[in-house]
Amino acid sequence: MPSVPPRRHVIADDIRNKISTGQLKAGERLPSEAQLASRYVVSTATLRSALSVLQSEGLVEKIHGKGNFVRYPLRRVTYVGGACTLRTEPSPESTLRVSVHTTNLQAHGQLTDLLGVSASSPITEFLFLSHEGKSPHSLARIYVPRDLSPTEVPTESHCCKSVEAKLAELRPPLAEVRERVSARPPTPEEAATLRISSALAVLAITRVASDSTGRVVEAALLVLPGDRADALFTTHHMTDERTSEG
Repeated sequence: MPSVPPRRHVIADDIRNKISTGQLKAGERLPSEAQLASRYVVSTATLRSALSVLQSEGLVEKIHGKGNFVRYPLRRVTYVGGACTLRTEPSPESTLRVSVHTTNLQAHGQLTDLLGVSASSPITEFLFLSHEGKSPHSLARIYVPRDLSPTEVPTESHCCKSVEAKLAELRPPLAEVRERVSARPPTPEEAATLRISSALAVLAITRVASDSTGRVVEAALLVLPGDRADALFTTHHMTDERTSEG
């Protein structure tokens, strides 16, 4: 006798089908959790478990204080290793916007190790938060020693290209870039900022760039939700071309 699937999967399947067939449209607010629990004749805990399944699939997002919404299809982003860039799929329907928040602070905790500086050393943080439509898309924090930070960058900016260009102008030529990629659960702050389920894994990338003297001139912490992120690394092998003499 076949086993009966758990109610949370039955509910998730029904809502997923309504989304795929257009009965529930992107951006539409779902009924309240109490209303959905009553409709499916389940407890609120079971209903929330079903919504968590859909959140982990990127189909539904929960906005604090507003409710659960059908998520707009999010384009995928590819982190290109070595090039240290993010490449997004082209989308004629929505534009990826990036806001930049600049904060001067003192090095502490993990930052002292990443930047190779002593505690309380002056550094600058650039917080890059990208949005697709109204939905947060990805998060990146870039840290540089204060003497390599441009002074004319506004506290809030919507032009990440100009910020990145100014950082590149001030720092010396890069001699080494180390990148570490790992998958992990999001922190509560990351889950809230990106409006993702705490059950959805994120691709966490730590990038440390040094100059020819070994000084770390930039440390970056990138957080890409696993439902839309890839990492691409290409290795070029050098081959010896030998010609025989005769």
